[in-house]
Parts: sequence; structure tokens; C-alpha cells
Amino acid sequence: MGETALRVLTCGDVYGRFDVLFNRVRVIQKKSGQFDMLLCVGSFFGTSPESQTLWEEYKSGAKKAPIQTYVLGANNQETVKHFKDVDGCELAANITYLGRKGLFTGASGLQIAYLSGIESSSEPAPAYCFTAKDVTSLKMSLTSNSKFKGVDILLTSTWPKEVSNYGNALPNEASKKCGSALISNLAFTLRPRYHFAALEGENYERLPYRNHLVLQENAQHVSRFISLASAGNLEKKKYIYAFNIVPMSLMDIAELVKQPLDVTENPYRKSDKEPQWSKGNKSTEEEEATQQFFFDLNKPQGKKRHTDGKGGQWSQAKQPRQHPQPTDPCWFCLASPEVEKHLVVSIGDHCYVALAKGGLTSDHVLILPIGHYKATVDLSPDVVKEVELYKAALKKFFKTKAKRYVLFERNYKSQHLQLQVVPLPLSCCTTEDIKETFIVQAQEQGMELLEIPVHSDIKQIAQPGTPYFYVELDNGEKLFHRIKKNFPLQFGREVLASEAILNIPTRADWRDCKSSRAEEEDLTKTFRDAFEPFDLTLED
Repeated sequence: MGETALRVLTCGDVYGRFDVLFNRVRVIQKKSGQFDMLLCVGSFFGTSPESQTLWEEYKSGAKKAPIQTYVLGANNQETVKHFKDVDGCELAANITYLGRKGLFTGASGLQIAYLSGIESSSEPAPAYCFTAKDVTSLKMSLTSNSKFKGVDILLTSTWPKEVSNYGNALPNEASKKCGSALISNLAFTLRPRYHFAALEGENYERLPYRNHLVLQENAQHVSRFISLASAGNLEKKKYIYAFNIVPMSLMDIAELVKQPLDVTENPYRKSDKEPQWSKGNKSTEEEEATQQFFFDLNKPQGKKRHTDGKGGQWSQAKQPRQHPQPTDPCWFCLASPEVEKHLVVSIGDHCYVALAKGGLTSDHVLILPIGHYKATVDLSPDVVKEVELYKAALKKFFKTKAKRYVLFERNYKSQHLQLQVVPLPLSCCTTEDIKETFIVQAQEQGMELLEIPVHSDIKQIAQPGTPYFYVELDNGEKLFHRIKKNFPLQFGREVLASEAILNIPTRADWRDCKSSRAEEEDLTKTFRDAFEPFDLTLED
């Protein structure tokens, strides 16, 4: 693979700072060796007299780009004059304008799709804009080939709209409002392995996202969206991205479709107008499985409560909902056949509650996301909101039983997020006792459990992919340990089962707490009946 891999540099807006860009490229190549090409997205030309004078030096040959450079077209009227041919042309030695839209295929087989300009809703569009017709034309020209499976790289100046759905946080609030739905549509259809954009002055490298529906479609390669800042920006934001890439056409299919551990759902699947979800006449496998769960739970007494997001309620049937799905079989994804249905207590829109298998106590439960999320730090805002509602409901419920709960999460060697909620009798110990026991037993094993602010968000402390152990006490206090090497898998249970708290050390490992299916069904029914007045999904 190393022999066929291309070494590529990509840059954000240059704004006529040609010397800044090319001097930086020279430094990179001197340090890391030669690259095959430089791709520039965003605005290559500036509008100042100084940038025009500098460009004349490159245009005349007095100065020369140190690498074969490919640029996109104008994003404003002032720079249209530099692009004489809409189909692309050489602008100066080693600097080539790709064109308004199209597909560039290198001698290596690398395929680069591109669309210049910003979005226009009017026809005819200005020379520095693209329209829905341009996007449709580009899509059709590529996907009409029955063997089309995606492109290696997509270059646009404009961001795709809603690119952060299911992904890591954007650099600022303003970025949420930017972007073009047409670009989202284009990216969804072309399935680029890398998609680069600029114009927003920000560096944002989104988590990779999948291009197929898990359990419903054959696995496909993942896509990565990367926005780059402007050359020489004063904030020192990243404006050059270097990577190696083997053309898709040369790759073994198994290697091509490998899914990284941090892959997310496709951010455009909800909003794009592709037939997969716009027909509305077919539920996904996950919705069908969820409906089966409701049948199994056999709750004729109540009605599902539906909200309009404004505090009101409406009575229509629940609409199909898309959830992130696993790449491999998962014991806890609600759509998975591996889920033990008889343990489920309550199902919301985004989460469900189930009795813990081999629980520490008979009312030890789990809060789990319906879709496939590995940890709290990966959850979307809607899921987080419902998790909090379930926490509050369980807290009220256990209070009526003269119990306080402890919640803990281990994001280490776990495939699916499990929030363990263990109720403890008020007479058993105080909240301070619980906190002290966790801290002391962690120290005994060479670990440090840190107290974090009550109102802090764990996402501010741990990035997606970071292994950690987290404890939340009934008074809101929180403990956090960043896992660096090894971590005892049963640590949370061991602490609570210890002599200092529940004094049931033989139940520290769930595998030593086996019950028959009939016993589990009885425990689940007992808990479900008792919890019903507090179940946020029911109303009388």
C-alpha cells in the first residue's frame, strides 16, 4: 500500500497570501519530504492591491509554486476576473484552476470531485455561485455509472449544512448556522472519503461518518469532513492538512470499508431528500424491533406521551426515528436480536431502562441509549436530555423507597454505553460515606478519582474516544478517573458491594449472580409495576 499511496496537502482560504502559503509548503516538504499535490479550497485570490501585485509575480514566472497546486473558483465578484475559462485552465506555473464543477482523475486513479463558488437561489446565477442545477448535474454525471461507489476527495468552498449532526462539537455557535443544504446533498450522494471546505475561518475536523445503514446495507467506506482556516491567520488555527491516500480503485474492498472505532451516523441522513428516508412508507429494522418491544411489554393501561417540544402534547402515532447503529452485533442496541427483551422496563424516544442482569440488588437498573453510542461523551443533545429525564424519574422513585441512588459509567472495554444505577438504603450509609469509599478504594488500587464541579459537563473533560470511569452521587457530586492503562472491570460494583456499603462482596461480579429466566421476568415485572407512576413515557 505504501508504494501506491499519494501524499497530499490541502489548504483553506489563501486570500492572496501566496508567499505565506508556499513558504509554509517549502518548510513542510523540507522537513517531511515531497508531496504529490496541493489542493486549495475557499478563496485563493485576495482583493487588495498588494495581493494583485504579488499575483503578477507568480503569473509572470518571477515566482513559482513549489508544488503542483489545484484551486477552486471565485467566491465573490471581485475575483471572477482571474478565472477566464469555466472548464478550468492553468493560471500560472504549477497552479491550475480545476473549473466550475466536475471530476478530476489523476494518473494514479485518484478521483477528486469539485464544486466552486457559493450557493445562489436565483437563475441565472452570478459567475461565482452554484445552483441546484449545478449540483444535480454533477451528481448525475458521476452516479450514472453503475460501478460508482464514491469519490476519493470532494472539494467545495462552502460547508455542508448540519455537518455536525451526531458528531463532535463545532468550534463556535456561529458555525451551526453556516453551510449549504445543496452541499450536504452532494456529499451524501458522492460519498467522498475526504471532504474539504473553507470560507468560515475555522479548523473543524469532524469524526468520520458511515455511508451505509448498519444491518441493512453492505458496509461502505467512511467519510471525513475537514474545514481549514485561512493561510497565515493570526489565531494560529490550522490551515494546512497533510495526509496519505491510496486511490479507492486500487484498494482491497475489505481494507476500504474498515470502520474506525469513532465512526458516527451519517450527519446528512435526516435532512437529505434521498428516497431512503423520504418515502415514509417503510420502517427501518430498528423501528420494527422497537415496536416488538412494546408488544412484549404488554402495557395496555397507559398511553405513550408525545410532546411537541414546547410543553404540549399530541396524540398521533410515534413517527419512525433514526438511531446510530452498530457495525457488529451489540448486546444493548435495542434493535439487536441479542437484547434480552424480558429485562426491559421502559422505552423512551432515545433511551430505555432495563433491569441489570445479575444486578447487585433486585432494583439495580441500567439507562441505555436506543441507538449505538459507546459513552456519555458521544451522545447527541436529544439523547442527553432524555437520559437526564430518566435519572430524575429514577431518583424520585427510589426516594419513595427510602433509598438514594449511585450512578456510574465505565467507558473502557465496553461496546455500548451502560449507565449503572444502583439504589442504596438511606440507613445503609450517607452520600459522604459513598464518596469516601470510592476515593479510598481507588487509591488502594493506584488510581485517582477526582471531584469535578457539580454543574460541569463530562464532555468538557473527556473527548470522544477517551477511556474513563465516572460516578454521580444523589446530591449531584461527581467523581472522574481518566483511564490510562488497565482498569478493574468490576470496580464500580466492587466498591458498592464492599463491607463499607452494602456488605455483599460475593455479588461484586455479575457473573456470580445468576438467576433463572423466570426469576428475571418476575423481578422485571415487579420493578416495572412499581416504577409506572414515575415512568416518563406513560400517562394515565
